[in-house]
Amino acid sequence: MSYDKFAKVEQVHHEEDTCSCGCHNKKELQNDSQKDDECACCHDEEDGCDCCHDEEDGCGCCHDEKEDGCGCCHDGEDDCDCCHDGEEDECECGCSHDDDCAQVHNHIHNHAYKRHHEHTHTHESHEGHELRTNGGEMKVYILENLGCANCAAKMEKKIQELPDVVDASITFSTKQLRVVSEHSENLLPQLQRICASIETEVIVRERTERKAEVAATEKKGLTDNKKEGLWIAASAVVFTIGFIVKNNSLLASDICFIAAYLMLGAEIIMTAVKNIIKGNVFDENFLMSIATIGALCIGDFAEAAGVMLFYRVGELFEEIAVERSRNQIMSAVDMRPEVVNLVAGDEVTTIPAEDAKKGDVVLVRPGDRIPLDGTILEGESRIDTSAVTGEPVPVSVRAGSEVISGCVNTSGLLKVRVDKVLSESMVTRILNSVENAAASKPQMERFITKFARVYTPIVVLIAVCTAIIPSLIVGDWSKWVYTALTFLVISCPCALVLSVPLAFFSGIGAGSKLGILFKGGLSLEAMKNIKAIVMDKTGTITEGNFVVQYVNATEACDSDELLALAASCEMSSSHPIGESIVAAAKGSGLKLERPETVEEISGKGIRAVIRGKEVLCGNFQLLESRNIDLKKYHREIVGSEVLVAKDGIFMGNLVIDDTVKAEASEAIAAMKRQGVKTVMLTGDALDSAKSVANETGIDEVYAKLLPIDKLNKLKSIRKKYGPVMFVGDGINDAPVLAGADVGAAMGSGADAAIEAADVVFMTSSVSAISQSMKIAKDVNRIAIQNVVFALAVKVLVMVLGLVGFANMWMAVFADTGVAMLCVLNAIRVLYTFRK
Repeated sequence: MSYDKFAKVEQVHHEEDTCSCGCHNKKELQNDSQKDDECACCHDEEDGCDCCHDEEDGCGCCHDEKEDGCGCCHDGEDDCDCCHDGEEDECECGCSHDDDCAQVHNHIHNHAYKRHHEHTHTHESHEGHELRTNGGEMKVYILENLGCANCAAKMEKKIQELPDVVDASITFSTKQLRVVSEHSENLLPQLQRICASIETEVIVRERTERKAEVAATEKKGLTDNKKEGLWIAASAVVFTIGFIVKNNSLLASDICFIAAYLMLGAEIIMTAVKNIIKGNVFDENFLMSIATIGALCIGDFAEAAGVMLFYRVGELFEEIAVERSRNQIMSAVDMRPEVVNLVAGDEVTTIPAEDAKKGDVVLVRPGDRIPLDGTILEGESRIDTSAVTGEPVPVSVRAGSEVISGCVNTSGLLKVRVDKVLSESMVTRILNSVENAAASKPQMERFITKFARVYTPIVVLIAVCTAIIPSLIVGDWSKWVYTALTFLVISCPCALVLSVPLAFFSGIGAGSKLGILFKGGLSLEAMKNIKAIVMDKTGTITEGNFVVQYVNATEACDSDELLALAASCEMSSSHPIGESIVAAAKGSGLKLERPETVEEISGKGIRAVIRGKEVLCGNFQLLESRNIDLKKYHREIVGSEVLVAKDGIFMGNLVIDDTVKAEASEAIAAMKRQGVKTVMLTGDALDSAKSVANETGIDEVYAKLLPIDKLNKLKSIRKKYGPVMFVGDGINDAPVLAGADVGAAMGSGADAAIEAADVVFMTSSVSAISQSMKIAKDVNRIAIQNVVFALAVKVLVMVLGLVGFANMWMAVFADTGVAMLCVLNAIRVLYTFRK
């Protein structure tokens, strides 16, 4: 929720008959040297907009017909409390849905701002990078035993060609297949047939929510890897014996090499044959089979067995590295509980987490994760929220406190009422966010996938030409056929296809551990080019809550007496400024007295009687109208003011303002060190905005902006500097978030802002902005490193092969060895960024 609405209140904050939040009329604004005719206030979440200003005054939140924009700040709900009455084509604030106000409301009500895929500006479009639905239903499947990234790309292409499929996407990093289809009920057999035709071991099943099944699958994978390792070790022993007996018996040595080759290569050859029958020729199994059989044909048995051994070892290590990195990332974000402790009377029973219903009471012991979103009924404790928000400081909770799943109960025993079932709780939402992000493929990954389709045929063609043309010229068939066989091994593009998505997936996982939720690889890819970071003020750079900043007492009283008088008058107030005064007094341990009588004076403040003394608490106009001598009053430059008088004597004034986040200055400095411009856009008064900008070191500031003004200003900033990222938290920020190259929302913000954003900062910390930029740049750099390294090694081995210095051992390293190194390089991001 954006709190810009409160920060605009100048001088007064009390209710008026025509406006619940109390705003100046035009005359009063002019008295305060305010040149604009707008109502500087907006409204709280409960009351909506109760103001009914006349045409003369105008209103910044519910404008008259002359205004072009709608500056209102709504609550977190989907409807617009001040402008809509439920009709789609009407707006009670005077604007039609054909004007600029409609741009705001259409974004909010129709969700037309679904991130930057629907931008109207002219920078590069991202259309087609997410699954197209076109009215179809999306289902998610798990591809068990999927081990080849290049095979996954082939499966995806074939599935997309099915007549009933609208769109499909396979995410190798999560082994998930997402299919949008109009008729999904009979789709599973077709999907199984396609996937098995490309990679025979793959089993397609519908995704379930049971964590136990995932654990069982992971355990099976570990068991299979152990069996694979033992079989490879046994083959290696036979291969080694071949070398040992070579000097004594060449025949025995060759038999050992052939036996080792059959032990290692029989499965590969059989798989290649099956795939050829199914029409899948240029896969890794076929290429390795041809290369090693070719070596056997030219009599190099040791080479054939050794290359197959090296290949199988490389494949095993690559699979272990991929699985380990996948598990590390998923374990960081998959905090779903398998079971919960259900409280029924005096009994506690253990039930599956997905069976818990709304309203159930669950027991959370010290050290346990809070399993489901809910409200504490009994107990007090401190909870560690770092796994969800990245915030390292534990939070105190007690009966009545709302808690979110995934946080750790560090001390007391808690009874929690379930408010959201597992599928709706935070742990599932975070997991889904990461999985959806992994499924959103960046342009680099899509380019590499397309490149891989032409890379293999081209290298195979080069291999054929290498085997035939030089042999016909110079006649050394054995040498050039051997060189061609090395090319076949190199022609597998797995290292290329695997390294890019894993790098982006690692970045998404690293961000999630810090409370930064990237909504896709596109977001990470776009962030590397950001030249300017544009931020909202309230709730983004500032805390979004009013705090008493100064207590300026005259000689008639001291500071404590002044604060206590003001707080006593405000005890019944529900206004944020009044509440902040009461909170400040209680925080200082001051004794408050409930007034004998309280009278609200419309638009000016409060008249109260305390111990028979008349106390006035309000704005300048209130005290002036009662002929209070204000010669000792000095107008503050920033912040909202409350003036206090007792028995006709001016006692002093209080200055209330929003507080800048503690880490804001260092965070802004970190952004500047990354070479980006920092800009603040706000609807607040210019003096207040400049004060915050000066304190934090922001380069440029633009104030008194309506939402449509922010969008127009964003366009001009983009034109001036280049790609921009906008960071906001309010529902009125949704259009600007959608209009930016990258939109980022604070996790404490409105749902509409979070929905519109490409990145969500769960910590609501300004420092998360520079962290996300660093992650994005590192991920993109690593992805490029992997592509360049893989291609460079392959080209180098090909060149060395042509000049006679490369062999098949080097070719296998250029394939599986490089793939494994790329995997290890990709997961560096996980270890670079820690809490």
